[in-house]
Amino acid sequence: MTCCVKRIWKEVLCCMKIYDISQELFGCVVFPGDPVPELQAISRMKDGALYNLTSLSLCAHNGTHVDAPFHFIADGKTVDELCLTSLIGSAFVAELEGEVTAADAQNILACAQAADAEAAKRILIKGKAVVTLDAAQVFAQAGILLLGNESQTVGPEDGPMAVHQLLLGKEVVLLEGIRLAEVPEGVYLLNAAPINLGGCDGAPCRAVLLEMP
Repeated sequence: MTCCVKRIWKEVLCCMKIYDISQELFGCVVFPGDPVPELQAISRMKDGALYNLTSLSLCAHNGTHVDAPFHFIADGKTVDELCLTSLIGSAFVAELEGEVTAADAQNILACAQAADAEAAKRILIKGKAVVTLDAAQVFAQAGILLLGNESQTVGPEDGPMAVHQLLLGKEVVLLEGIRLAEVPEGVYLLNAAPINLGGCDGAPCRAVLLEMP
C-alpha cells in the first residue's frame, strides 16, 4: 500500500462515524415467554482468583439478534449457514411509526433505490413499526436480503408467524431489536454478523452502522 493510499484511508477512518445499534444484552427487552439472559461469575479477581471468568445463559433471540430461516422453516438455513453478504453491506434506514403497509413498503424501497441500489437490499425500519403481511410480501418480492426493525419481532407481537414464514421462506434474514433513535434516515454500511452458533435458529449480534464521509 502506497503512502498516499495509506493517508487517504487514515483520513476516511478518522471521518467515519460509527453508530452502535445494539442493545446491551443483560438489560435488553425480552420477547414475552423467552428466557431472560443471565450471567454467573465463575471466578473473580476481587475474591482472590487469578482471573475473571463468566458463564452465560441466554436465548438465541435475546437482545439485538438475527433470525435465520430455520427459526420458522423446518428445513431452512441455520445461523452458521447464512451468507454474510446478507448481513454486511450497504443498508437503508427509513423512519416509520405504526403499521407498515404495502404502500409504505413500496415507498421505502423506492427511496432506498433512489439513494443507493445496493442499500435497497438491506432495509432497516426506525421507530415503533409493525410489519404487516402485505408489506412483507412487497419486501419479499423485491428480493431484499435483510429486514431490520426495533421490535423484538418482525410482524405483530401477538401473531408474528405469518410474517416470519413469508420472509424467512424467501431467505430474507431478519435483524430484530435494533436501536436507531440516534440514526438519521439514509444510507450506511451495516455489519450485523451474528455469533456463529452451529445449528441454531438465531443468534445475538453486535450490529453497527458506519456513516461514510
